Amino acid sequence: MTCPSADHDRDLIRDAARAAGEVLAGLFERGARSWEKSKNNPVTEADLASEKALEAVLRTARPDYGWLSEESPDDGSRLTARRSFVIDPMDGTRAFIKRRPHFTVSIGVVEAGRPIAGAIYNPLTDEMFDAAFGAGAALNGKPISVTGQSGLDGAKLLGDPHIFRSLAAEGATLESRNSIAYRIALVACGQFDGAVSPRPKSDWDLAAADIVIHEAGGLLTDRNGLPYRYNTDTVRCAPPLAAGPGLHALLRDRLQNSV
Repeated sequence: MTCPSADHDRDLIRDAARAAGEVLAGLFERGARSWEKSKNNPVTEADLASEKALEAVLRTARPDYGWLSEESPDDGSRLTARRSFVIDPMDGTRAFIKRRPHFTVSIGVVEAGRPIAGAIYNPLTDEMFDAAFGAGAALNGKPISVTGQSGLDGAKLLGDPHIFRSLAAEGATLESRNSIAYRIALVACGQFDGAVSPRPKSDWDLAAADIVIHEAGGLLTDRNGLPYRYNTDTVRCAPPLAAGPGLHALLRDRLQNSV
């Protein structure tokens, strides 16, 4: 199979994310039923409707690509295909339920364990973050980059203020957003200096954000500084840390010793 260029995949997933985002925005306006897939793991009609919209675009355009989505069973296609879509139809379901504008559509394209293109779309704020390998990252078509912040004093971080009190004690401010993909994208575009999380994530939470922040000059790793590999025998990822290079090293040191 001859794969399209990363830029062509970037165009495709950007269009797909926007189409799914329109579905989410409509259901946000009208209201959508919600329930728990498992304890403390909510899902809504909007998650499933977004997945259908993504499938209609992506599987039609790239039938040979593997598929991994939070809202459908893992069919194993991602383990044999050269490229795979790694998708969260709605990252930040709790924000949707609580009527907060902090949920996104997240689509990554993964090859050989690493993302080569990604799109993250917030339909309520109309923010489209996208990137392709070697081509930079953008917000609504304009190039973005991480900040040059290197110290905690005055740093603007995204993370739970109650859990990361030690970072606040050194002068950082912390805010919360439900969508981890959105948090990392906000770091990529320089609105925040870093993002920290105490809990493991899944491939679909991080794959798109990974390429976006890397193409914006930042780093996304686990707390040991190790990069993620996707489409392995597990979809679980150790707690993530995202920031520009200078601050990333400092946060890694603090988190290894305090959380």
